[in-house]
Amino acid sequence: MNNTPGVRVAAAAPSELEARDDTNPECNSLPSHNPPSVQPPTTLPNVTTAPLPAQAAPGQRLAAAVLAAACLALLITASTLTPSPDGIATHTQLGLAPCGWMLAANTPCPTCGMTTAFASAALARPLDALAAQPLGALMALLTAVLFWAALHVALLGSQLGLIGLRLLRPRVIWAALALGLLAWVYKIGVVRGWTLGA
Repeated sequence: MNNTPGVRVAAAAPSELEARDDTNPECNSLPSHNPPSVQPPTTLPNVTTAPLPAQAAPGQRLAAAVLAAACLALLITASTLTPSPDGIATHTQLGLAPCGWMLAANTPCPTCGMTTAFASAALARPLDALAAQPLGALMALLTAVLFWAALHVALLGSQLGLIGLRLLRPRVIWAALALGLLAWVYKIGVVRGWTLGA
């Protein structure tokens, strides 16, 4: 036996591993010089950018065919009308009653001039359509675009319909409502003879 004091002290001192208490998890955790690993942030799937199927379903193609027929019927009906030179009351040629707002308060309703704008646009007179009702002229153009898009979906199974639906976001809807309000104010000014200098 070696009785050297320094050796006895070193042998009596337990090492760091021998001092670990397996029953205490806090004592088992030795300090580590490695930095904690950082997990990359996970990206949630975006519904609006999800991949589209190769072709539209049969039900979607049938709905597109119905929509195309409705748009075509609307444009054909508008082409048979004679736009009113006053910019209003063209719809009376379809057997409909005159605008109640005009009769009661000489104020056009939000849809006054729409039929006149559609009739002018169907007859390839875009400037007259804008003068009659700016929103109506835009809706007539969109109706023509929608007809061709719906026909494309119905015949070829294109996904233009779903792509178009993804464009209907709140900001687009609010912009359309604002445009409708401005077009209505414009129509009221035209009927009442407002001028910029008044």
